[in-house]
Amino acid sequence: MDYAIASQPYPEQNWNKSAPYENGHADSQQSTLVKILQQMHSSLDPRTVFASYGKTLGQLLPIQGIQLNHQLKLNWGRCHGLNQQRVISGFGEPYSIKYFLNAPLTPNQLLQLNELETLFCQPFFNAVKFDQMSTQAMFDALTGLGNRYYYRKSIKNALARSSRKQGDISLLVLDLDNFKGLNDQHGHKLGDTILSEFAELINEAIRNTDQAFRIGGDEFIIIAQGNELEMTPLCQRIIKAMAEHPLMSAFKVQCSLGVADSAMTTTQDKLYERADTALYAAKASGRNCFKLSSETAA
Repeated sequence: MDYAIASQPYPEQNWNKSAPYENGHADSQQSTLVKILQQMHSSLDPRTVFASYGKTLGQLLPIQGIQLNHQLKLNWGRCHGLNQQRVISGFGEPYSIKYFLNAPLTPNQLLQLNELETLFCQPFFNAVKFDQMSTQAMFDALTGLGNRYYYRKSIKNALARSSRKQGDISLLVLDLDNFKGLNDQHGHKLGDTILSEFAELINEAIRNTDQAFRIGGDEFIIIAQGNELEMTPLCQRIIKAMAEHPLMSAFKVQCSLGVADSAMTTTQDKLYERADTALYAAKASGRNCFKLSSETAA
């Protein structure tokens, strides 16, 4: 009897008793989504936005890892086992994303995933665009090397590390001998090709720990680990590579280099001044050679 009574439908006056709970649940869910959106919008680093998205998925759905087939090729979590691949079209063009699951997603969980993907798209797109603009602002468009702005930031950081007794750094200032005459005689198209090839030659000559920059015209800079005496092999490699390069040798393009290290210098301007003085000494010595600042010091 008790079971039968309990199994009867609620009286009509009680039909809406559950409405406050449902509204509260909806408000809570909306608040959670707003917090997720704010968290993803709080960063302009695409990797951070992607990691935030992954952590959110891991908390709300049986997802243990994700892979984005984007130009950045991002991964988060444990990317193995059961997976489901989907296409996201909110980045201006479609990209595939693979979800690695602890268990198959239910229809309701798929709806929730759709909603979370929509929230993810805009902050990630913004972060990618910002990252691209930041990269363009720091690199030379012609050669792909760091530009003057990036150099100023990099040398400041390198000198700070050196001042903390993490080893000397050296600054190499390079420019192409008689480059203006080559440009005037053969045109800027060939000149641009020479600059691009020279940048590639420098990149091949330096070590992974070194950085190369084009700071204007035919003037290049290398920040290298070690004192100026240790830069002799690098300078010799560059000069030798110039002589063996088909285009450089065909148009008789050579370069001069000046080197200074941080052992006696605490500011980036003084370091550059010493390296630049060594460069002019190399040019005065007949070009196509290098000079160390210790050789030119008064």
